[in-house]
Amino acid sequence: MKTKSKSILIHSTPEKVFQQMDDFSKTGMHMSESSMMMMGSKLTLEKLSDIATGVGASFRWHGKMMGMKMDFSETVTKWEQNKLKEWEIVGDAKIIIMSWYRMWFEISPAENGTLAKISISYLPPKEWYYKILSFFFANWYCKWCLNNMLNDTKKNLEKKS
Repeated sequence: MKTKSKSILIHSTPEKVFQQMDDFSKTGMHMSESSMMMMGSKLTLEKLSDIATGVGASFRWHGKMMGMKMDFSETVTKWEQNKLKEWEIVGDAKIIIMSWYRMWFEISPAENGTLAKISISYLPPKEWYYKILSFFFANWYCKWCLNNMLNDTKKNLEKKS
């Protein structure tokens, strides 16, 4: 299993940072918009549970990338308001460069704002051809995701009025 982490200082309160990052439509925005890293594709986010936040909140991402089907569900496994959120893939996942992942973020007060740290641990795919793609692109993709999640949060909360 490989793990990647990234931290950033955000000039906002821990409560506002957590609220922003707790919303999958905001932290996953980079996957729902067409981009070069997504090969011009985008995924659709669907809420599966009655709850949108907290332990048990479940979501599904689906679509196509490079003509290949992407379809996976995530469930929140740990949630401590304004401090911590952890979620992971559940069930059968159709992902190109990993077979499973767990992500989490931690929020802590800091001088002049909030320190936000986000991490991902993942397993490579089982099929040999996806393993090759994972070898070349998984670390790059993970860094891109983590950077987007943090930078989108920072940009959203530090907007000039």
